[in-house]
Amino acid sequence: MNSWIKNNFFLLALLILISLIRITSGEWEIPFSEVIKFLFHDDSSAQSIIIRSVRLPRILSSILTGGLLSVAGVVLQALLANPLAEPYTLGIASGAAFGAAIAVMFNFMIAPFSFAGALLALLMTGLISRGGTEKLILAGVISNSILSAGVTFIKSIAGDKLGAVVLWLMGSLSGAGSRDVYAVLTGTVLILIPALIFAPALDAMSLGRERAAVLGINENFTRMILLIFISLGAGLAVSSFGIIGFVGLVVPHISRTLTGSSHRKLIFHAFLTGSCVLAIADGAAQYLGELPVGVLTALTGGPFFCRILAGRR
Repeated sequence: MNSWIKNNFFLLALLILISLIRITSGEWEIPFSEVIKFLFHDDSSAQSIIIRSVRLPRILSSILTGGLLSVAGVVLQALLANPLAEPYTLGIASGAAFGAAIAVMFNFMIAPFSFAGALLALLMTGLISRGGTEKLILAGVISNSILSAGVTFIKSIAGDKLGAVVLWLMGSLSGAGSRDVYAVLTGTVLILIPALIFAPALDAMSLGRERAAVLGINENFTRMILLIFISLGAGLAVSSFGIIGFVGLVVPHISRTLTGSSHRKLIFHAFLTGSCVLAIADGAAQYLGELPVGVLTALTGGPFFCRILAGRR
């Protein structure tokens, strides 16, 4: 059994263990035998409601969102040949939050506006950088600043909707329900399947533009398709839980160190690693008194970002 399979089995076992600990622990301790019973036999008891309507949706949401953001980071770093690329640093997440804030304020459907905001941010970042990969992170910072100013303006006129807008900006998995699980599951599928289909193209593109052209890879088409699906998937995640930054930045580097640069293997490993990371982070946030998980990921991911940036210099 090679190391990649061993690593994935370990991550899967760790993810199951984390899930079991989180679903049985909390203010109300529930034995594992009772958890199994209530998972497969629904009733109206308080324990059943806690497990099926509160704990299970939150755990599944953390697993799917962590995996979704990590795979998005893997693909973006490959497409843009930039180790700092991820939905947060490129402004995609901020754009999705901007669209979601508008939807919340005017009682519109959140997902379409979140997706439109993500595409707007992606377009803005591309126009500012003018296609230069070395300028993309700076362009993402500028886009983030502009969109953050837009969100601040919305907050200033939000009135009684201010609390809901702020919740999106902080990034929190508390209150996750079955509808949110379906949203991030859809986002995961929209990112994971295209990423796996185009994994060989990403391998070729990582060898350089000329080598990819020789191998018959249409870079512009591949980049356009994947960026659209990433924006849609990230938009669905943000529309449900707000901005959870740096997961898509840190996890791809960890997985690349352990698995190498083959993107098909890297995508699977990054998904499982990201799921574990966010499941642990959300559990810690819950234990610390329902802190926004986006705050924890920013506190831990920020120094990692600085280290990568210093290394590039």
